[in-house]
Amino acid sequence: MEKQSTMKFQSLVPFLAISFGLTWGIAALLILFPEPIEAIFGELSMTNPLFILAVYAPAFAAFILVARQGGTAGLRSFLSRLLLWRCAYGWYLFLLLGIPLIMYGGVTLKGALADDPFPFSPWYHMFPALAIALFIGPVEEFGWRGVALPLLQQRFAPIWAGLILGVIWGLWHIPAFLLGGTPQSAWSFGPFFIGAIAICVIMTPLFNASGGSILLPALLHFQLNNPIYPDAQPYDTVLLTAAAIVIVAVYRKTLFSRDGAVQEVIPTFKTELVDQQQPESGETGT
Repeated sequence: MEKQSTMKFQSLVPFLAISFGLTWGIAALLILFPEPIEAIFGELSMTNPLFILAVYAPAFAAFILVARQGGTAGLRSFLSRLLLWRCAYGWYLFLLLGIPLIMYGGVTLKGALADDPFPFSPWYHMFPALAIALFIGPVEEFGWRGVALPLLQQRFAPIWAGLILGVIWGLWHIPAFLLGGTPQSAWSFGPFFIGAIAICVIMTPLFNASGGSILLPALLHFQLNNPIYPDAQPYDTVLLTAAAIVIVAVYRKTLFSRDGAVQEVIPTFKTELVDQQQPESGETGT
């Protein structure tokens, strides 16, 4: 029997409650009880278990809500969005070439390109850093683009959904600016916040053009966190904002209309129910 499992806009409330509650709750423990927490889990870094747990909070929220709504079949259907990769070739050029150009352009504006063009010495130290970057930040996308964006697009045109999510995403990062040992602790919140909004605007047409892919936003997220690029904050925000403006101009028709916007968290899936009262084969007459 075919079953439509639709997660409603109201699910955004528990999603945000879990995401913010877990992340900000862990941050509060780290701020209030730094010494005992450090004694148990070690210094705060990107490999600290509590840091990873805090970063994974949106993904945990997504899986909890999807499992509650759609069960095992719903989870399988939700994860099938990792297999969505088809979109215009221009998006792949942006992923593979555009983001590096933005990062190196930003560090050039910063006047630091000659100081640190490749932040690894010896060069092979980049491999564990790449692995950490791949399995930390991009996992957030199960929540932000996996759940939050399609729910927002049930009520708002994509441009407004992207802007709202950008504000939410930026605010969610606040604890990272209050704790030492995080990349954000060395940055200013204002430029980062503007950059977060710009990134969400950029990701929105990519998300819709790919039919609701979680994979492609995760790859974009990875590229933004890619450790082989030098630190371009806060100047990368200028170029990300410029890129967002260009992308809005190119996709203005679809961004300002809900037609074609992906609104399903759990794609349509099929479940088979066994009728307990149906006679087994051999019990029926011919």
